[in-house]
Amino acid sequence: MDLKIKDVADLLKVSEKTIRKWISDRKIPNYRMNQHYYFSRSEIENWIISHKFDKTEEKVFLSSSPFSQSVGGSKQFSLFRAIHKGDVFYKLKGKTKEEIIRAAMKKVAPLIDVDAEVMIDLLLDRENLMPTALNNGIAVPHTRDTLLSTHYDVVIPVFLQEPLDYGALDGKPVHTLFFLFACEDKRHLDLLAKIAHLSSQSDALTFFQTKPTKEDLLGFIKEWESRMPVAKQPD
Repeated sequence: MDLKIKDVADLLKVSEKTIRKWISDRKIPNYRMNQHYYFSRSEIENWIISHKFDKTEEKVFLSSSPFSQSVGGSKQFSLFRAIHKGDVFYKLKGKTKEEIIRAAMKKVAPLIDVDAEVMIDLLLDRENLMPTALNNGIAVPHTRDTLLSTHYDVVIPVFLQEPLDYGALDGKPVHTLFFLFACEDKRHLDLLAKIAHLSSQSDALTFFQTKPTKEDLLGFIKEWESRMPVAKQPD
């Protein structure tokens, strides 16, 4: 079912006023029917992946999530917790996107208790709809069709042995992937948005190139999330 302004504001953790401004500025996909605005959930997800935020938008997002914590702080360290629940893999080999996804899922599937072959098919189907590469060498493979049957989310960073063409809009090869598995739609979008924001941070990109240990990566992510300002109450 398509979403209304209130739904999108809730999903992205911004005010309805912010959503209306993005509509007015034609910065977010939507359509109008009977004097009301509606949004496709899948288009909102694609917008997070592909949209390049200008300086003004960056300031808005930093002050009102989805890159900041939610009211009450329940999601301040959501990315830290999701990576902590997973693992980090290094020097993954593959000459194609499919080879990388297959190699990764052989390691990932046992950790999240899913069928590797089924998950591979779902991840590849998602890539065929739209590449999940962000900017600056980062990708976030995921599927809309699978939510974890747990009360927690899992994000698994994978550092490739060699950069790979992943169909990124900026044309840059991917060197770091964040496999994303969430237990709820809202948490899925929250994590996706945080990783998208990380892909625009020069210090984070330099850090990822060092292929850090899980301990060092968690320390970096926790410190980064701790600097995210508290989200404002809806206008």
